[in-house]
Amino acid sequence: TSLGDPIEVNSLKTVLMEARELDQACWIGSVKTNIGHLEAAAGIAGLIKVVLSLQNKEIPPHLHLKQLNPYIKIKNTPIKIPTELQPWPAAVDKRLAGVSSFGFGGTNANIIVESAPVQKSQVQASYLGERPWHILTLSAKCEPALLELAQRYKELLANNSSLAIADICFSANTGRSHFQHRIAVIGSDKQELAEKLDKISARGEAAGLFSRKLSNNKTPKIAFLFTGQGSQYINMGRQLYETQPVFRQTLNQCCEILETYLDKPLLKILYGDEASENVLAQTAYTQVALFAIEYALYKLWQSWGIKPSVVMGHSVGEYVAATVAGVLSLEEGLKLIAHRGRLMQQLPPGGEMLSVMASVEQINQIIAPYSPFVTIAAINGPESVVISGESEALATVKEILESLEIKTKQLQVSHGFHSHLMEPMLPDFKAIASEITYNQPSIPLISNITGTKVDESIATPDYWVNHVLKPVKFAQSMATLDQEGYEVFLEIGPKPILLGMGRQCLPEDVGVWLPSLRPNQSDWQLLLQSLSELYVRGVQVDWLGFDQDYHRSKVTLPTYPFQRQRYWIETSDSLSQTAADFDSKHQT
Repeated sequence: TSLGDPIEVNSLKTVLMEARELDQACWIGSVKTNIGHLEAAAGIAGLIKVVLSLQNKEIPPHLHLKQLNPYIKIKNTPIKIPTELQPWPAAVDKRLAGVSSFGFGGTNANIIVESAPVQKSQVQASYLGERPWHILTLSAKCEPALLELAQRYKELLANNSSLAIADICFSANTGRSHFQHRIAVIGSDKQELAEKLDKISARGEAAGLFSRKLSNNKTPKIAFLFTGQGSQYINMGRQLYETQPVFRQTLNQCCEILETYLDKPLLKILYGDEASENVLAQTAYTQVALFAIEYALYKLWQSWGIKPSVVMGHSVGEYVAATVAGVLSLEEGLKLIAHRGRLMQQLPPGGEMLSVMASVEQINQIIAPYSPFVTIAAINGPESVVISGESEALATVKEILESLEIKTKQLQVSHGFHSHLMEPMLPDFKAIASEITYNQPSIPLISNITGTKVDESIATPDYWVNHVLKPVKFAQSMATLDQEGYEVFLEIGPKPILLGMGRQCLPEDVGVWLPSLRPNQSDWQLLLQSLSELYVRGVQVDWLGFDQDYHRSKVTLPTYPFQRQRYWIETSDSLSQTAADFDSKHQT
């Protein structure tokens, strides 16, 4: 108005012009010139105009300006009135605007609006490719709503060619509440996701489609199982290394630490052009490679919000479990495992290991005459035992077992681990172990040596020296986890060996068994399958963390399909009126 405008402009001059250069323009305008005075809606209309200007990075002209109010003095000041469309450059990477609304009744409103920050990856990962698989999660408060929601998303995925699959999944996973009726579907493109959602609408099944109703709000406890030696293979985790920044950075960190202890870079052993299974099978490289891969997998799961309630490892895997539990720092965990592998590699050959499908009692009776040349190295199940020792004695025992029609399998190992053949390395290994700083675990850790929760001895050099010789009590460790009520088991390793053994230790209907990696299968596909299973079982996933290393944009999604019901309260008066209305309509 002719009265209010000079007051507002003079106020702006007093507040904003101090120490402001003439070339630092402050543009002023009004929404009234576009749509008139909307009275109660004038403030929100001004806000909408400013937001649109910020979005388009342009300042629209002030329409119909013919003569400036003589009481508005802006000559030789930075205050300007746009008479044509102006570009809006950012000052110090941001644009700021103020919206003022002064009501006739004395109510004043002022708001400062800043342009949204440019979306950038928290980790500069431009050198990495996009992941080849994606996960879409949907949930509702009842099954009919979930099925209708799935149908809406199917139509979006099938009919909208402009939206990226990554943005659709990101927006759904991060922008919607997660209720008890859940669906998780994984796919490599929108068409695949749409086809799988069509299956759920038809109450069908499909690979990569997971659905479940949560019976309560209790988050399941997860046991992380860290794989042992024998699970290694060339290019394990390579797809992740090429497309997942957290995994890549962690593996690179491990490789840098290991430069002090290895005679060749670990990355070349794993992914180099001349990488070979024979080199990787050398104990000096095998143990550090498994440690690095498993620790990188752990950090990846952790970045997605998946954290263990308890950890357990099989032989070499216990070193990673101890590092995750805080007993060892990453640097000292790698130091200890590197020297362990090196010292074992330097031992003379002549030892072997044999997997036997028999009970501990049977094996003890058979190998008793050959003690100490043959010993039990691992108890992996009720009818699964590994024996280790000198080649000649082990060959004799193998003949006896085969004569009794007991199944055996020769393990491809360089030495007879967890046997008396390891004794020559113990003095040097103890000297290294005595240099390490240990801590008590911050989360429960199950011991290979006892098969129960670790005690204070875990933080001593003697524990790790004994660990070299003592048999791995995997079966008893699984029994301990069962007694503690754990039913979700996530294997952190390149091959799901422990899951198969773990199933043999527990009742058939107990346990959810989830792998991280498997040879000859897409790393991402398997990881997202396990993540989907965790999600539909009520595990809280950090979906922002899941996509933090990739450029993502929020997009418009289908709305929630509310299952509307009538809640009109019927009274005697309303019932009488309804009956009267009915009669009047049906009179003839």
